[in-house]
Amino acid sequence: RVAGEIDDSLYNAGIAAGLSNSLLSDFIKVFSYDVDFQREIQPGDKFEVFFVRHYDDQGMTVKTGRIAAASMTLSGRELRYYLYTPSDGGDADYFTPAGQSVRKALLRTPIDGARLTSKFGLRRHPILGYSLMHKGSDFGAATGTPIQADGEGTIAAAGRNGGYGKYVRIQHANGYESAYAHMNRINVNRGQRVRQGQIIGSVGTTGRSTGPHLHYEVLVNGKQVNPSGVRFPSGRKLGGKEYARFRQNIDRLDNQIRSTPAMALLSRRD
Repeated sequence: RVAGEIDDSLYNAGIAAGLSNSLLSDFIKVFSYDVDFQREIQPGDKFEVFFVRHYDDQGMTVKTGRIAAASMTLSGRELRYYLYTPSDGGDADYFTPAGQSVRKALLRTPIDGARLTSKFGLRRHPILGYSLMHKGSDFGAATGTPIQADGEGTIAAAGRNGGYGKYVRIQHANGYESAYAHMNRINVNRGQRVRQGQIIGSVGTTGRSTGPHLHYEVLVNGKQVNPSGVRFPSGRKLGGKEYARFRQNIDRLDNQIRSTPAMALLSRRD
């Protein structure tokens, strides 16, 4: 069990509390459906991670399992998720205490560790010099930073696209699309199916761009919308006997969490 409080960044707090880079990355992915890590994290917010570690005869960590339970408290609001494998053959996934899958149609942010540099809305264009609508969100990151597909879908466009530079657009279900611009490298082809979280390319500064960043758009029925205002469809909701089984599982996990002291530091070999 690892727990901590955020001072300046989740990354620094997680490493200081004892999370390895791989576990911290997994933790971020668990919460990436509901948390905008560029805007919602504040000093004083808290986190907790519960997982299995495997040791050798010398007491050194040789392997870690998947995160079994995790929570974040953001401005006093707690989000708590549990890993659960349904008995009907469904895939293991993370669920809220109410039995709602945390998986959404689209991720909130398609890039890890970037800073939000420009929001959706009217702004003065840095190159053109006059005000016009900015129909996406810009995330500043170093050239070559991986870009993830924010959801499962089909590549509708992949290549050069005027001022967008190297550009990818993914067609999702129910009229949703997402677009990625100014890329340095494109790793997918038109017509290809991609899964959520798959690396589709990397950050660059191609097209009409003043520096390396990702321009990210969400489109609904062909129209760009504010990504932060979209309520994405949720995944499975457990019910009946399956939900009762799930509650037994998380009650057991909660008892284990309460009886496990928080670790101050983990072996860097995990």
